[in-house]
This record gives sequence, structure tokens and C-alpha cells, in this order.
Amino acid sequence: MTAKALSFLMTPRSVAAAIGLGLTLASATSAFAVGTPEQRRACTPDVYRLCAGEIPNVGAITACLHRHKGSLSSACRAAMDQAGQ
Repeated sequence: MTAKALSFLMTPRSVAAAIGLGLTLASATSAFAVGTPEQRRACTPDVYRLCAGEIPNVGAITACLHRHKGSLSSACRAAMDQAGQ
């Protein structure tokens, strides 16, 4: 993949969309089934910081966030806890 293609995949909007889709697919709870904009905003910085190598694989991003739950920002951890993750 070229640097230009990677930079396109790493935009905040594409990461937020990937997180939203991942949360939709990975969660059985209604709160995360939709993946609210607030939840995506809360976790997007953590995805960049902890799981950038998993982008755009939604399932891998979700699994990565679970693996690094102890290192998540308080906002992302709260969003995941609220959703029962």
C-alpha cells in the first residue's frame, strides 16, 4: 500500500467509522450496537495510540481495545464500561 493510500485510511473519519462498525459487529448490547458518536469520539485517540496497526480491520481494532483496556483513556474506558464491554 502506498503512503497516500495509508494516509487516507488513517483519517479520523475513517477510524471513527471503523470503530463504529467494529462496535456494531462485536457487541450484543444495545448501547454499543449503534456505537454512538460520543463513544467513537471517546475511543478514536486510543485507537491511534494503541491499535493503529489494526486499522482498518474493525474486528482487530475492537479486540485490540479489549486487550489494552487497562491502558485506555478514562473516556474510552467509560464508554466501553457503559456499553458492557
